[in-house]
Amino acid sequence: MSPLRLGYLYGLGAYLLWGFFPLYFKLLRPAGALEILAHRVVWSLAFVALLLAALRNVGFLRALARRPRALLGISAAAALIAVNWATYIYGVNSGRVVETALGYFINPLVSVLLGVGVLRERLRPAQWLALGVGGAAVAVLTVDYGRLPWLALTLAVTFAAYGLVKKRLALPAAEGLFVESAVLALPALGYLGWLAAADDATFGHVSAGHTVLLVLAGAVTAIPLLLFAGAANRLPLTALGMLQYLTPVLQFACGVLIFHEPMPPARLAGFALVWAALLVFTADALAHTRRTRRTPTRTGRDLAAATPGTRR
Repeated sequence: MSPLRLGYLYGLGAYLLWGFFPLYFKLLRPAGALEILAHRVVWSLAFVALLLAALRNVGFLRALARRPRALLGISAAAALIAVNWATYIYGVNSGRVVETALGYFINPLVSVLLGVGVLRERLRPAQWLALGVGGAAVAVLTVDYGRLPWLALTLAVTFAAYGLVKKRLALPAAEGLFVESAVLALPALGYLGWLAAADDATFGHVSAGHTVLLVLAGAVTAIPLLLFAGAANRLPLTALGMLQYLTPVLQFACGVLIFHEPMPPARLAGFALVWAALLVFTADALAHTRRTRRTPTRTGRDLAAATPGTRR
Protein backbone atom coordinates (compact mmCIF):
# COMPACT_ATOMS: atom_id res chain seq x y z
CA MET A 1 0.00 0.00 0.00
CA SER A 2 1.35 3.44 -0.92
CA PRO A 3 2.23 5.90 1.89
CA LEU A 4 -0.41 8.34 0.59
CA ARG A 5 -3.21 5.76 0.70
CA LEU A 6 -2.05 4.61 4.12
CA GLY A 7 -2.08 8.24 5.26
CA TYR A 8 -5.70 8.64 4.16
CA LEU A 9 -6.66 5.44 6.01
CA TYR A 10 -4.96 6.68 9.19
CA GLY A 11 -6.62 10.09 8.86
CA LEU A 12 -10.08 8.64 8.25
CA GLY A 13 -9.63 6.31 11.22
CA ALA A 14 -8.65 9.16 13.54
CA TYR A 15 -11.43 11.53 12.49
CA LEU A 16 -14.08 8.79 12.47
CA LEU A 17 -13.18 7.77 16.01
CA TRP A 18 -13.24 11.40 17.21
CA GLY A 19 -16.54 11.93 15.40
CA PHE A 20 -18.24 9.14 17.35
CA PHE A 21 -16.84 10.19 20.74
CA PRO A 22 -20.29 11.42 21.90
CA LEU A 23 -21.62 7.85 21.73
CA TYR A 24 -18.78 6.64 23.98
CA PHE A 25 -18.96 9.41 26.57
CA LYS A 26 -22.73 9.04 26.92
CA LEU A 27 -22.08 5.46 28.05
CA LEU A 28 -19.93 6.71 30.94
CA ARG A 29 -22.82 8.32 32.82
CA PRO A 30 -23.59 8.64 35.72
CA ALA A 31 -19.90 9.53 36.18
CA GLY A 32 -19.42 13.30 36.18
CA ALA A 33 -17.24 15.22 33.76
CA LEU A 34 -14.32 15.61 36.20
CA GLU A 35 -14.36 11.93 37.21
CA ILE A 36 -14.34 10.90 33.53
CA LEU A 37 -11.52 13.37 32.85
CA ALA A 38 -9.47 11.97 35.74
CA HIS A 39 -9.90 8.40 34.50
CA ARG A 40 -9.05 9.52 30.97
CA VAL A 41 -5.77 11.01 32.22
CA VAL A 42 -4.77 8.08 34.42
CA TRP A 43 -5.58 5.33 31.93
CA SER A 44 -4.03 7.29 29.04
CA LEU A 45 -0.81 7.46 31.02
CA ALA A 46 -0.92 3.70 31.69
CA PHE A 47 -1.75 2.82 28.07
CA VAL A 48 0.95 5.00 26.52
CA ALA A 49 3.54 3.90 29.11
CA LEU A 50 2.94 0.28 28.13
CA LEU A 51 3.16 1.21 24.45
CA LEU A 52 6.44 3.09 24.87
CA ALA A 53 7.88 0.29 26.98
CA ALA A 54 6.92 -2.24 24.30
CA LEU A 55 8.65 -0.05 21.70
CA ARG A 56 11.61 0.48 24.05
CA ASN A 57 11.29 4.19 23.57
CA VAL A 58 11.83 5.76 26.98
CA GLY A 59 15.14 7.50 26.34
CA PHE A 60 13.34 10.68 25.27
CA LEU A 61 12.52 11.40 28.94
CA ARG A 62 16.20 11.95 29.79
CA ALA A 63 16.63 14.40 26.92
CA LEU A 64 13.40 16.18 27.85
CA ALA A 65 14.47 16.56 31.48
CA ARG A 66 17.33 18.78 30.27
CA ARG A 67 14.91 21.18 28.54
CA PRO A 68 13.10 23.19 31.26
CA ARG A 69 11.40 25.48 28.74
CA ALA A 70 10.00 22.44 26.91
CA LEU A 71 8.70 21.06 30.22
CA LEU A 72 6.99 24.39 30.88
CA GLY A 73 5.42 24.26 27.41
CA ILE A 74 4.21 20.70 28.01
CA SER A 75 2.63 21.79 31.29
CA ALA A 76 0.79 24.56 29.44
CA ALA A 77 -0.34 22.09 26.78
CA ALA A 78 -1.53 19.68 29.49
CA ALA A 79 -3.59 22.42 31.18
CA LEU A 80 -5.19 23.44 27.87
CA ILE A 81 -6.11 19.90 26.84
CA ALA A 82 -7.49 19.18 30.33
CA VAL A 83 -9.85 22.16 30.06
CA ASN A 84 -10.77 21.08 26.52
CA TRP A 85 -11.49 17.48 27.53
CA ALA A 86 -13.50 18.47 30.62
CA THR A 87 -15.57 20.97 28.63
CA TYR A 88 -16.24 18.44 25.88
CA ILE A 89 -17.28 15.69 28.29
CA TYR A 90 -19.54 18.11 30.17
CA GLY A 91 -21.11 19.26 26.90
CA VAL A 92 -21.82 15.74 25.67
CA ASN A 93 -23.26 14.50 28.96
CA SER A 94 -25.38 17.60 29.50
CA GLY A 95 -27.18 17.18 26.16
CA ARG A 96 -25.21 19.81 24.18
CA VAL A 97 -23.52 17.66 21.56
CA VAL A 98 -24.49 20.08 18.78
CA GLU A 99 -22.76 22.95 20.59
CA THR A 100 -19.60 20.85 21.02
CA ALA A 101 -19.65 20.19 17.26
CA LEU A 102 -19.90 23.95 16.71
CA GLY A 103 -16.69 24.37 18.71
CA TYR A 104 -14.74 22.15 16.35
CA PHE A 105 -16.28 23.82 13.29
CA ILE A 106 -15.09 27.19 14.65
CA ASN A 107 -11.66 25.86 15.64
CA PRO A 108 -9.90 26.47 12.26
CA LEU A 109 -11.03 30.12 12.32
CA VAL A 110 -9.70 30.57 15.86
CA SER A 111 -6.40 29.02 14.76
CA VAL A 112 -6.17 31.67 12.04
CA LEU A 113 -6.78 34.40 14.64
CA LEU A 114 -4.00 32.99 16.79
CA GLY A 115 -1.73 33.00 13.75
CA VAL A 116 -2.38 36.73 13.35
CA GLY A 117 -2.19 37.65 17.03
CA VAL A 118 0.69 35.42 18.16
CA LEU A 119 2.73 34.53 15.08
CA ARG A 120 2.15 37.88 13.30
CA GLU A 121 0.95 36.15 10.16
CA ARG A 122 -0.69 38.17 7.40
CA LEU A 123 -4.11 37.15 6.15
CA ARG A 124 -5.35 37.13 2.58
CA PRO A 125 -8.65 38.94 1.80
CA ALA A 126 -10.59 35.66 1.60
CA GLN A 127 -9.35 34.69 5.07
CA TRP A 128 -10.56 38.02 6.47
CA LEU A 129 -13.92 37.37 4.80
CA ALA A 130 -14.12 33.91 6.40
CA LEU A 131 -13.38 35.41 9.82
CA GLY A 132 -16.06 38.07 9.30
CA VAL A 133 -18.67 35.48 8.34
CA GLY A 134 -17.61 33.36 11.32
CA GLY A 135 -18.07 36.35 13.63
CA ALA A 136 -21.56 36.91 12.19
CA ALA A 137 -22.34 33.25 12.86
CA VAL A 138 -21.38 33.60 16.53
CA ALA A 139 -23.60 36.70 16.77
CA VAL A 140 -26.58 34.84 15.28
CA LEU A 141 -26.05 31.87 17.59
CA THR A 142 -25.72 34.18 20.59
CA VAL A 143 -29.16 35.61 19.81
CA ASP A 144 -30.58 32.10 19.34
CA TYR A 145 -29.12 30.67 22.57
CA GLY A 146 -29.81 33.85 24.53
CA ARG A 147 -26.15 33.80 25.59
CA LEU A 148 -22.69 33.43 24.10
CA PRO A 149 -22.09 29.83 22.96
CA TRP A 150 -19.41 29.67 25.65
CA LEU A 151 -19.03 25.92 25.51
CA ALA A 152 -18.27 25.97 21.77
CA LEU A 153 -15.95 28.96 22.13
CA THR A 154 -14.07 27.33 25.03
CA LEU A 155 -13.52 24.18 22.96
CA ALA A 156 -12.38 26.16 19.93
CA VAL A 157 -10.00 28.45 21.83
CA THR A 158 -8.42 25.78 24.04
CA PHE A 159 -7.88 23.33 21.18
CA ALA A 160 -6.46 26.03 18.89
CA ALA A 161 -4.10 27.20 21.65
CA TYR A 162 -3.16 23.58 22.37
CA GLY A 163 -2.33 23.10 18.69
CA LEU A 164 -0.14 26.21 18.72
CA VAL A 165 1.80 25.03 21.79
CA LYS A 166 2.19 21.52 20.35
CA LYS A 167 3.44 22.93 17.05
CA ARG A 168 6.19 24.78 18.88
CA LEU A 169 7.13 21.77 21.03
CA ALA A 170 7.22 19.39 18.02
CA LEU A 171 6.92 16.23 20.13
CA PRO A 172 5.75 12.92 18.60
CA ALA A 173 2.15 11.95 19.46
CA ALA A 174 2.81 9.09 21.91
CA GLU A 175 5.66 10.83 23.74
CA GLY A 176 3.69 14.08 23.96
CA LEU A 177 0.56 12.38 25.30
CA PHE A 178 2.63 10.46 27.86
CA VAL A 179 4.26 13.59 29.31
CA GLU A 180 1.01 15.60 29.27
CA SER A 181 -0.79 12.75 31.06
CA ALA A 182 2.08 12.51 33.56
CA VAL A 183 1.73 16.23 34.34
CA LEU A 184 -2.01 15.77 35.01
CA ALA A 185 -1.79 12.35 36.69
CA LEU A 186 -1.12 13.51 40.27
CA PRO A 187 -4.14 15.86 40.50
CA ALA A 188 -6.25 13.26 38.66
CA LEU A 189 -5.30 10.52 41.14
CA GLY A 190 -5.87 12.93 44.02
CA TYR A 191 -9.36 13.74 42.76
CA LEU A 192 -10.22 10.05 42.27
CA GLY A 193 -8.97 9.33 45.79
CA TRP A 194 -11.13 12.13 47.19
CA LEU A 195 -14.18 10.77 45.37
CA ALA A 196 -13.54 7.29 46.73
CA ALA A 197 -13.09 8.61 50.30
CA ALA A 198 -16.34 10.56 50.01
CA ASP A 199 -18.09 7.45 48.60
CA ASP A 200 -19.01 9.47 45.48
CA ALA A 201 -16.99 7.48 42.94
CA THR A 202 -18.85 5.57 40.24
CA PHE A 203 -15.81 3.42 39.33
CA GLY A 204 -16.58 -0.15 40.41
CA HIS A 205 -20.02 0.81 41.74
CA VAL A 206 -22.27 0.99 38.67
CA SER A 207 -21.58 -2.19 36.70
CA ALA A 208 -18.70 -4.26 35.39
CA GLY A 209 -19.31 -2.87 31.90
CA HIS A 210 -19.17 0.72 33.17
CA THR A 211 -15.87 0.01 34.95
CA VAL A 212 -14.37 -1.52 31.80
CA LEU A 213 -15.50 1.48 29.74
CA LEU A 214 -13.75 3.86 32.15
CA VAL A 215 -10.54 1.81 31.94
CA LEU A 216 -10.77 1.87 28.14
CA ALA A 217 -10.66 5.71 28.23
CA GLY A 218 -6.87 5.45 27.90
CA ALA A 219 -6.97 3.48 24.66
CA VAL A 220 -9.89 5.56 23.35
CA THR A 221 -7.79 8.70 23.89
CA ALA A 222 -4.48 7.42 22.56
CA ILE A 223 -5.45 5.40 19.47
CA PRO A 224 -6.92 8.26 17.38
CA LEU A 225 -3.97 10.49 18.33
CA LEU A 226 -1.54 7.86 17.09
CA LEU A 227 -3.56 7.42 13.88
CA PHE A 228 -3.54 11.19 13.40
CA ALA A 229 0.25 11.29 13.81
CA GLY A 230 0.56 8.59 11.15
CA ALA A 231 -1.67 10.59 8.81
CA ALA A 232 0.18 13.86 9.44
CA ASN A 233 3.48 12.22 8.47
CA ARG A 234 2.11 10.99 5.12
CA LEU A 235 -0.49 13.50 3.89
CA PRO A 236 -0.22 17.04 2.55
CA LEU A 237 -1.48 19.66 5.00
CA THR A 238 -4.38 20.58 2.71
CA ALA A 239 -5.62 16.98 2.63
CA LEU A 240 -5.37 16.75 6.40
CA GLY A 241 -7.26 20.03 6.72
CA MET A 242 -10.10 18.78 4.54
CA LEU A 243 -10.40 15.55 6.52
CA GLN A 244 -10.66 17.40 9.85
CA TYR A 245 -14.22 18.55 9.08
CA LEU A 246 -15.37 14.92 9.21
CA THR A 247 -15.24 14.97 13.03
CA PRO A 248 -17.63 17.89 13.73
CA VAL A 249 -19.94 16.73 10.92
CA LEU A 250 -20.30 13.34 12.62
CA GLN A 251 -20.69 14.95 16.05
CA PHE A 252 -23.37 17.26 14.67
CA ALA A 253 -25.16 14.25 13.15
CA CYS A 254 -24.99 12.42 16.49
CA GLY A 255 -26.53 15.39 18.27
CA VAL A 256 -29.37 15.93 15.80
CA LEU A 257 -30.14 12.44 14.49
CA ILE A 258 -29.30 10.18 17.46
CA PHE A 259 -29.80 12.37 20.54
CA HIS A 260 -32.54 14.49 18.93
CA GLU A 261 -31.23 17.84 20.16
CA PRO A 262 -33.30 20.83 18.99
CA MET A 263 -32.27 22.67 15.82
CA PRO A 264 -34.53 25.75 15.48
CA PRO A 265 -34.29 27.86 12.28
CA ALA A 266 -32.12 30.58 13.86
CA ARG A 267 -29.60 28.00 15.12
CA LEU A 268 -29.53 26.34 11.73
CA ALA A 269 -28.88 29.75 10.14
CA GLY A 270 -25.94 30.26 12.51
CA PHE A 271 -24.48 26.89 11.57
CA ALA A 272 -25.04 27.69 7.88
CA LEU A 273 -22.93 30.84 8.31
CA VAL A 274 -20.18 28.81 10.00
CA TRP A 275 -20.22 26.32 7.12
CA ALA A 276 -20.08 29.21 4.61
CA ALA A 277 -17.06 30.66 6.42
CA LEU A 278 -15.33 27.28 6.33
CA LEU A 279 -16.15 26.89 2.63
CA VAL A 280 -14.50 30.27 1.88
CA PHE A 281 -11.56 29.40 4.11
CA THR A 282 -11.01 25.98 2.53
CA ALA A 283 -11.44 27.19 -1.07
CA ASP A 284 -8.88 29.94 -0.44
CA ALA A 285 -6.42 27.45 1.12
CA LEU A 286 -6.71 25.12 -1.86
CA ALA A 287 -6.29 27.97 -4.35
CA HIS A 288 -3.28 29.31 -2.45
CA THR A 289 -1.70 25.83 -2.45
CA ARG A 290 -2.14 25.53 -6.23
CA ARG A 291 -0.63 28.99 -6.81
CA THR A 292 2.32 28.15 -4.56
CA ARG A 293 3.03 24.96 -6.49
CA ARG A 294 2.98 26.80 -9.80
CA THR A 295 5.26 29.61 -8.61
CA PRO A 296 8.93 28.99 -9.48
CA THR A 297 11.26 28.72 -6.51
CA ARG A 298 13.00 32.00 -5.77
CA THR A 299 15.98 32.85 -3.66
CA GLY A 300 15.72 34.34 -0.20
CA ARG A 301 16.91 37.69 -1.57
CA ASP A 302 14.16 37.68 -4.22
CA LEU A 303 11.53 36.85 -1.61
CA ALA A 304 12.72 39.58 0.72
CA ALA A 305 12.56 42.11 -2.10
CA ALA A 306 9.06 40.96 -3.07
CA THR A 307 7.66 41.16 0.50
CA PRO A 308 9.04 44.29 2.19
CA GLY A 309 8.42 44.51 5.92
CA THR A 310 7.60 40.82 6.33
CA ARG A 311 8.40 39.57 9.83
CA ARG A 312 10.67 36.57 10.27
